[in-house]
Order: sequence, then C-alpha cells, then structure tokens
Amino acid sequence: MTVVGHRKLKEELKHLKSVERPKISHEIEVARAHGDLSENAEYHAAKDKQGFIEGRILELESKLVLADVIDPTKYDGEKVVFGAHVTLIDAETEQEVTYQIVGLDEADIKVNKISVTAPMARAMIGKTEGDGIEVKSPRGGTREFEILAVEYRAWE
Repeated sequence: MTVVGHRKLKEELKHLKSVERPKISHEIEVARAHGDLSENAEYHAAKDKQGFIEGRILELESKLVLADVIDPTKYDGEKVVFGAHVTLIDAETEQEVTYQIVGLDEADIKVNKISVTAPMARAMIGKTEGDGIEVKSPRGGTREFEILAVEYRAWE
C-alpha cells in the first residue's frame, strides 16, 4: 500500500480504539442497567456493534503489520508500476484521465485511485508513455487507451 493508504488505516485504527471502543463500552453499560438482558434490544445491538468494532480493529492491525508500504515519490522511471500516476487518453472519446495505481484498501474511483488488481491497472503495469492498452469493458467489448504520461508523485 502507499504511504497515504497506510496513514489512513492507522488513523482509522486509532479512532476505533480511542473513540469507538470506549463509546460502545459505555453503551453496553447503560443497556445492562436496564435489567433483563435476554429481552434487551439495546444491549444486543450494542454487543453486535462491539463485535463489529473489535473485528475491524483486528483486521486493521493485521493489515498494518503485514503491509508493504511504498512511497511513490521515491520512484522515477518510465514504466508503470504500483504507485504511479498514469495519464491516459481514451482512443474513442479523446477524453484524458489520470489514475493512481494503489492497494486494494486504498482504491476509490471517485478520486481516480484504482486497485492494482483492477483490469485497467493490470493492463497498464509494465507499459510506458506512448504505449497503447486494451481494457475489457464490464459491459462487453474492449476500450483502447494510450498512455500519455507516467509520474511518481504524492497524490494531491
């Protein structure tokens, strides 16, 4: 994952441990005070939420421990690899778009961050400026693009 993705996961983990975990513990205490736990919907809802929070904490801790953190600003070169910002032009529409190739947990198409496992990213890996790529469309057929630029920089 990128440095930015690693930082965001660490921030989420910190928030879950320092804010959400104490908050849900308090909610469980309040629900327990209402009496009979077998028919206490607030208590069961709070316990379910606690289970989700604890599961997410374990998942984030595991991901952070096993993460291979890559800083794209430390790279330069002409080939597309993980972390690259790639500017493409659609051969059909002539529209330009720039994507950053990131880890699965960081992918967010709304901000043009695509997972290294996405078909578009897989088609770009190893290519250089000026190369053409073909990407199979989810709706069928293929789309053709040309790589206009490959950059290694921090995402704005």
